[in-house]
Amino acid sequence: MENKIVKAFGTEAATSPLKEMTITRRDITAKDIEIEILYCGVCHSDLHTARNDWGGTVYPSVPGHEIVGKITRVGKDVTKFNVGDIAGVGCLVDSCRTCNSCKEDLEQYCLTGFTGTYNGKDKHLGGHTFGGYSEKVVVDEHFVLKVPANLNLAAVAPLLCAGITTWSPLKHWNVKEGSKVAVVGLGGLGHMVIKLAKGLGASVTLFSRTPGKTEDAKQLGADEVIISTDAAQMNSVKGKFDLIIDTVPSIHDVNPYLTTLTISGTLVLVGYLGELNPMLNSVPMILGRKSVAGSLIGGIAETQEMLDFCAKHNIVSEIELIKMQDINQAYERMLKSDVKYRFVIDMASLKKQ
Repeated sequence: MENKIVKAFGTEAATSPLKEMTITRRDITAKDIEIEILYCGVCHSDLHTARNDWGGTVYPSVPGHEIVGKITRVGKDVTKFNVGDIAGVGCLVDSCRTCNSCKEDLEQYCLTGFTGTYNGKDKHLGGHTFGGYSEKVVVDEHFVLKVPANLNLAAVAPLLCAGITTWSPLKHWNVKEGSKVAVVGLGGLGHMVIKLAKGLGASVTLFSRTPGKTEDAKQLGADEVIISTDAAQMNSVKGKFDLIIDTVPSIHDVNPYLTTLTISGTLVLVGYLGELNPMLNSVPMILGRKSVAGSLIGGIAETQEMLDFCAKHNIVSEIELIKMQDINQAYERMLKSDVKYRFVIDMASLKKQ
């Protein structure tokens, strides 16, 4: 067997649109799984990486880390999967597996750095990894997930990033029946907070700057919508929430939300990577033992737990299915928040070209 040349969609530079190209996928090793990609979700991280917004992008860049597909080949030592199974791949395709984080199933916090599904260091072929905007992917079975058969496969794809990004803090901060959870931002991440927190039995509130999202939030399962620019409404929920998940992907002031936390409550940032502005006001934190924390995706075991939970409660993302050839327009629409709530690429459109 030899390495394979496959079709993909990617970009050669930060200022160039995505276009069809070819990439190399390694031949399977003893523990590898080859997956024919059926659907790939579109994440804000894809856009940021393609356009080098965070710096460090290596070109050519092929994004995509919300992958659902059918297994076409397995290595001789693979034990958890068979040819024909439906499988998923999220944001991670490798880690050191020996550090304390990896041993505790927290591969996303690997002390030597995890290997991202795209723009990571490719330990097999050299160079960097390519993501799911492609026909096939080859991944070590440890980083492959079992996709429940009862769920809409296209709508499962965003669970592998947006789902686990919100599930992980819900579980870490022990959200359960009767917990009071709030979410800042109603987008790809925010709508998953509502669905997953409701599935866990929590009451859920959306913080929104305008009333325009009230109806959508309640249709998704939110119990209440608080307009964050309305002082009276904000005062009405003072000291209420056990956990606030902040999904806003841009610079914003988190201080107004701190007073709405209960004693020992936590505000968790999952959306914005960068410096907070303005600075945190420590007064409500000290007087109420309140915390501001961060959380990054989840480990493989936790991601599988989330998928199994979603299967039991019939939870998937709200999606708009697009063709691969429409990805550049989708990026522009995503920047305008013109999607409810996640784009997913039907990868059959790539094969038809």
